Amino acid sequence: MAPGSESAYLAKARQARRPVVRDLPKFDLDQYIANYKGKTRVDRLLLIGTTAPLLAPEALRAAVIEAKQGKDVSRYNDVVAAVREILPGDVNAAPDSAWIDRTIKQVKVESDRLEMELKGYKNNLIKESIRMGYDDLGQHFHTIGDLVNAVKTYGRMREYCTTASHVVIMTFRLINVSIDQGNWLAVQTNVQKLRAPGQLFTEAQPLTAKLSAAMGLAWLANGNFRAAAQEFIWTDPRMAQARLDDPSDAEAFNEVMTPNDIAVYGGLCALASMDRNELLEQVLENTKFRSYLELEPHIRRAITFFVSSKFSACLSILESYRSDYLLDIHLQRHLGELYFQIRSKAIQQYFIPFSRVTFAALASAFDTDEQTIEQKLTGMIKGKHLDARIDLVDRVLLAKTADPRRSVHEEALQTAKDYERTAHLRILKIEMLNAGLEVAEKGKSGGNTSFENAGLDPLHGGPSASNWLSEGIGRSLRSGLRE
Repeated sequence: MAPGSESAYLAKARQARRPVVRDLPKFDLDQYIANYKGKTRVDRLLLIGTTAPLLAPEALRAAVIEAKQGKDVSRYNDVVAAVREILPGDVNAAPDSAWIDRTIKQVKVESDRLEMELKGYKNNLIKESIRMGYDDLGQHFHTIGDLVNAVKTYGRMREYCTTASHVVIMTFRLINVSIDQGNWLAVQTNVQKLRAPGQLFTEAQPLTAKLSAAMGLAWLANGNFRAAAQEFIWTDPRMAQARLDDPSDAEAFNEVMTPNDIAVYGGLCALASMDRNELLEQVLENTKFRSYLELEPHIRRAITFFVSSKFSACLSILESYRSDYLLDIHLQRHLGELYFQIRSKAIQQYFIPFSRVTFAALASAFDTDEQTIEQKLTGMIKGKHLDARIDLVDRVLLAKTADPRRSVHEEALQTAKDYERTAHLRILKIEMLNAGLEVAEKGKSGGNTSFENAGLDPLHGGPSASNWLSEGIGRSLRSGLRE
């Protein structure tokens, strides 16, 4: 990328508030993208090309090649538009009109063929053939990027599913389309259908790992990091042994994510939402998640350092991988909040044993400067993530200590109020009996006068909002008391 085009691109990205990664990530682009298949390859290459200026030429050219291998013309146009904006002098900046026209014709021919076949199946009234016709048409719509029609087609397919396995296939197809749409509510709804007790749950057992991964992704997209962590860390380890280079491997889910992604997503969400005991018991000692952590050893080291209270080492590892995570299609939007929560938890854990800590000690413990620590502490206190006070004169963080003497006094006063209320109710009942009033239990009919009928509130003590004292019962009670 030329210097002039790079500066223009960066300026536009800042104006649009898009993240820009100026450092090279640790992964090799070719090896990274080879782990995925399907539409996510183009999406991830496009994200990298529009986020990392140093990788933009390689990523965008690869995205153009990848898009032309498919049939999604609209996605190809999006990639070409990005190339034209970032690499205006590149040969791929101009759309390939011949390929576009040829692909549109092929898509139309294929769509007409599938619709005609489906119409013939309907005329023959064979349910299984109709179901397969809808399945083929739905997959075709998904391939060409027509996600709305794909959802509609799979929805119509439900009527012709005659077995539980057919329903499982249809529901899982809907989950994949919903992920591409970003419709996370639909993802959660369909996953819950397959998890409900019954025959569907039994038929969906081979898909448990994929269902956990899809649900975890939905929780992550919604910002519920704890729920996402619970899904990822309890994902069946069978996906960790999937052969990503084998299209026939049924355990692979790399049209959405890889086992390495599960380790990263689960580890970061767990660090952001769990305390040290939970991290030790549910993550490090979790035999299911251990298979995934072995694929990303730096995540395991970061969690181990956090559990061991070596917060600086933990945060240092995470910072070194920030560029990689900013180039992830599912993590990018949430990375700032994830890192903020992890750092906030680290400061909270570090501060627990102390009543006061200097900014210099905090800066040394977290390998940063005092000004940065001051800003982070201020944000944490304002956001109610840290119950403490800042002394800017002495540059000290002070814990808010409760006065035990005051707590004892407040407890004693509350006990006295409760005793007074109980005594008042008992005396009130005795005086009502002396006045000739019978107190009936709630719900009994007759001429008896109950607390409720008399306008009393026995739960809160004393008269209620009614004008009981101004009526005849009140006068009778007062005359009885005078006698």
